[in-house]
This record gives sequence, C-alpha cells and structure tokens, in this order.
Amino acid sequence: MHAVKSIGVLSCARMSAAVYGVLGLLLMPIFLLMALAGAFAGSRHNPLAGALGVVFALVMPVFYAGIGFVTGLLGSLIYNLIARWLGGIEIELQPHASLPIVTSATTG
Repeated sequence: MHAVKSIGVLSCARMSAAVYGVLGLLLMPIFLLMALAGAFAGSRHNPLAGALGVVFALVMPVFYAGIGFVTGLLGSLIYNLIARWLGGIEIELQPHASLPIVTSATTG
C-alpha cells in the first residue's frame, strides 16, 4: 500500500480549474438556449431582455474555471493539513502489464 501524504496545491488548482472550465463550456449552450427562450417568452419584445442571460452564458466558463481554481486550491490545502494528522489516503498500485517496470539504481 502507498499513501498520498501531500497534494501539489497549484497542480490541483490548475486541474480543477480546467475541469470546471470544460464543465462551463459544456453547460454554455443550455444557458444560451434558456436565455434566448426567456427573451422571447415575455409579452413585450424588448431587444435587451435576453442580453444579460447571453452575457452570463458566455462568461460562465471563465467564472466556473475561477471557482474551480479556488476550490482546488483550498481543497488541496485542507487535504494536506489533515493528511499530516491522519496519514493520507492509502492506495494500492499495480503495474500495468505492457509498461516496463523502472527501478531507480543507487550510485555509489
């Protein structure tokens, strides 16, 4: 068994930002459709009715990425603090059959 004793804080924050940014991109078309539907649903046809929704949908991936960065940063900091007390998450690693096993040789 191996234990994850520490997580690279900035590495985790970058990955989290990327995942949340992609999630924002995937959800953007849904929010665009809702904004456009809302613009046409009103009884008065105001040309700016759906503009705020469209702007939000376009800014959403960047906003999500920012939130992902902050939550990844805070989550990994908290994990590192708690892992000091509890020892981290134990995982079992198995080498892949098609990959060579590399061992580090000590130089004398």
